[in-house]
Amino acid sequence: MVISNKIKQIYLFFLTAVILYGCHNGNKVDVSNIQVNVKIERFDREFDEMKTKPMAQQAAYLQKKYGDFYHNFIVLLLQDNDINTNDTAYFSLLRKVFADKDYNPLKHDVDSIYPNLDKPTEELTDAFKHIKYYFPGQQLPKLYAYFSGFEAQTVIGNDYFGIGLDQFLGGNSRFYPSLSQQYPHYLSRAFNPENICPRVVEGLARENICPENDSDKTLLSKMIYNGKIMYLMDKILPDASDTLKIGYTAAQLKWCRQFEPKIWGYFLEENLLYETDDLKINKYIGETPFTPGLGDDNKSAPKLGIWLGWQIVRKYMEKHPDMTPEDLVKENDAQKILEDAKYRPKG
Repeated sequence: MVISNKIKQIYLFFLTAVILYGCHNGNKVDVSNIQVNVKIERFDREFDEMKTKPMAQQAAYLQKKYGDFYHNFIVLLLQDNDINTNDTAYFSLLRKVFADKDYNPLKHDVDSIYPNLDKPTEELTDAFKHIKYYFPGQQLPKLYAYFSGFEAQTVIGNDYFGIGLDQFLGGNSRFYPSLSQQYPHYLSRAFNPENICPRVVEGLARENICPENDSDKTLLSKMIYNGKIMYLMDKILPDASDTLKIGYTAAQLKWCRQFEPKIWGYFLEENLLYETDDLKINKYIGETPFTPGLGDDNKSAPKLGIWLGWQIVRKYMEKHPDMTPEDLVKENDAQKILEDAKYRPKG
């Protein structure tokens, strides 16, 4: 039977697409039968009702409903650790917050962008199902939405996770340019709605699922720790892009992939893996616009220690297909992970 060149091309294209799709979805598991109840409570709206309802009555209601979160939010908002929320003395400070010229414009923008939280609720429902799949014993937090005047993007407590909607308004929000000293553009560009779910998952991974050991002092140990966090995000957020998980632009991710062998070579040549100086370590894992000393014209990606740790952990898990994410969390020997991964990127 003769197959025309055109049909061959279509077949090859289809086959290639299937292969690529299969590779891209290697983290897919069936979570359809896992039941979780995800609801993001609109604390921001109930807190705003203190303007119009009797303040003492509404405060009592909020304290009962939100527990420790209410107290911690007031401390965050008023920037005073000595606030006693069982005493009404702080009400006068709250009235000043409500009367501030920026309060209503900020509330307006939060309400406009988030008339509801259906999309992040849907995304977090899927993420929480994956958490339960890989970590059945993990307790899931209550979710509260708030805005605090840009004091904190997220907050986490014993049984809750707070989402600061004012730091997810979109990179072009009218508020962010005036906050450039606190949140430079390389940070605020990622303050968009699609980042809510990844940042919640990352926060839970770091604080609850896989907290960092105090004994992790070397750059290598911090690279592997952060690589574990990113790998957990791979599993919990199988449809999320790598750029969203690590907070890179598409250009930064492309740069890392293009120069991966040279980046790894630089770390080895400079003897960075066993560095213990915090200032030097932060250069490779901290939030910066680029990595000094690498690349031309400040076009290098930041957080290269995290990026490399991620690739090492991915390679390690490829070589240990029987290991579960729970097994990975329990493996605290960074040197063993590095050696077993046999990470040798080639150009």
